[in-house]
Amino acid sequence: MRKDPLPRLDTAPEIHQKLLEFCRLKPGEIWCDPVKGHRVGCLDATDNQQINRLCEDSPAASLAIQDPPYNLVAFETRSVEEYIEWCRRWIDNSQAHLCENSSFYVWLGADQNNGFQPLPEFMLMMRQTSFASRSFITLRNQRGYGTQKNWMSVRQELLFYTLGNPFFTPQYTEIPKSLKGYYKEIDGTFRENLERGHSPNIRAGNVWFDVQQVFYRMKENVNGCYAQKPLRAIDRILQASSQPGDIVLDFFAHAGTTLLAAEMSERVCLTSDIDPVFCEITIRRLEQWRKNKLTGWQNSNPFSDDLLSSAETNSAEG
Repeated sequence: MRKDPLPRLDTAPEIHQKLLEFCRLKPGEIWCDPVKGHRVGCLDATDNQQINRLCEDSPAASLAIQDPPYNLVAFETRSVEEYIEWCRRWIDNSQAHLCENSSFYVWLGADQNNGFQPLPEFMLMMRQTSFASRSFITLRNQRGYGTQKNWMSVRQELLFYTLGNPFFTPQYTEIPKSLKGYYKEIDGTFRENLERGHSPNIRAGNVWFDVQQVFYRMKENVNGCYAQKPLRAIDRILQASSQPGDIVLDFFAHAGTTLLAAEMSERVCLTSDIDPVFCEITIRRLEQWRKNKLTGWQNSNPFSDDLLSSAETNSAEG
């Protein structure tokens, strides 16, 4: 694979505009996977009519994993109040297509230089919905950012809510248990900690320190995507809160991680993104996995061949 990285597409408008030439979806259109029934729509998550079309004739979903662009507040493109009202609309659209007993996960940021927004206002808003809070999960990044006058910022926040009484099964890390000597009486016998567990490994809790954040050397890396979540994190959610054959919602596809994880775990994903470029990346990532069993492009990018061909054509014409 060629070393042909893309810059962050949110900071490279000329490249983003060029990539639109290679996108098969235009705003309002939906791609339907002929193999497994996944769907990718170039849609607005807050538009209930568009989301209704994405989910049309599909069973209700048992799980939604949403990763909204919370930097809209950090970069002051929206006030906190506007952002929360925007969130309320896509949350309503999510609930409309979730089944009676379902799980709802939301990745969200907390700007430590701005009252930790939008996280606290979002959590307050969620109290007004039908969702019940279940857990506040932290994914611990291996790399962070900060100054010499503050603690390094190394966390990503993941909120877990439910409707009704959904399926849930505990997940285990690859880290062996090391604590011995803690005894508990079970059926009249005192058993040591390692003897009575369901796994020789540590059970995943609400601090995920065993998941590697995505960076350019990883095979799953998708250049140009600036908010890519690790496949391992999404798979953990899928395994814990859904079963094979279930429908999974994701209205902010970005790098297509939820769709790929659903494909790999025998779920069906209905996903969308308002940007045609990220819709195309999502579809190409699925196609690349099916063709080559590759989870990303590492140091290359999804449009490498298209950009090379376009450059050669322009050079020949010039």
